[in-house]
Amino acid sequence: MLAAISLSMILALPLLVNAKATVNNQIASLESSNSPLLRYPTQFTQNIVPKAIHSHNDCVASVEADVWLVNGTLFIGHEEGALTPARTFTSLYVEPLLNILNGQNPKDSFTVGQTTPNGVFDTSGGTPLQLLVDVKTDGAQTLPFILKDLQPLREAGLLTTFANEVLTQSAVTVVGTGNSPLDLVKELSPRDYFFDAPLTQLTDPSLNTTWDPTLSPLASTDYEVAVGWSGIGNISEAQLANITKFVGDAHERGIAARFWDTPGWPINARNSVWTVLMNNGADWLNADDLEAASEF
Repeated sequence: MLAAISLSMILALPLLVNAKATVNNQIASLESSNSPLLRYPTQFTQNIVPKAIHSHNDCVASVEADVWLVNGTLFIGHEEGALTPARTFTSLYVEPLLNILNGQNPKDSFTVGQTTPNGVFDTSGGTPLQLLVDVKTDGAQTLPFILKDLQPLREAGLLTTFANEVLTQSAVTVVGTGNSPLDLVKELSPRDYFFDAPLTQLTDPSLNTTWDPTLSPLASTDYEVAVGWSGIGNISEAQLANITKFVGDAHERGIAARFWDTPGWPINARNSVWTVLMNNGADWLNADDLEAASEF
């Protein structure tokens, strides 16, 4: 598990209508607040230390975009009623990420020999940002538009890619979830869009799939369905065995494990569930209360 994240600084992927301008304003503010001698190219995420938290709130090492394909454009929103013309996959994720990563990877005489790009985090340049794309519309129809919108990051060499039997880590690892079509993701070559594997079915032969990090760096499941412990009282032996089995199945294959839909209330129950999951090998803490998660 990675070290704690500082929330004293916005990590430039807020779900705001003018996300790109927000990033630019934050960069300008940093530059104006320091004298030239105190500035350095990758300072935008200075003092932020990534922690293994996954959230819809975009301030952590794993973030999630709910994507809807409407008339050839990818819009962002948890529900259809939340969609607006300005909130697109490109405007809220691709362009801000590209802007941040251009700043984290300056082109000058000092970096001429650098072959692996820095990631988002100044304090941990080798840590990729995990971007989950939760496809809300038809997967087969939506996937080509996602791949198209990722092209600027692809051209810049910023996407983790599996090609020629080699998995090359880069600044951003994109993982499809929701209605992402497994059969089409398998066919991608090269592959820079991966698949969120079913954590409880990694040993299921009926899926006819070899699960490994070249296809699925992440495996997830609904905590309520897979485990079901509320966090109040003691967890049963059977519930604990489910956690250890599913996490073990993932780790045997080099895949990270995530449980979503964990209890959020009451707080002591939420914290009890978090503790049991982390103590038993879960790799990502699924949370939207970032302040609480960062201090956990």
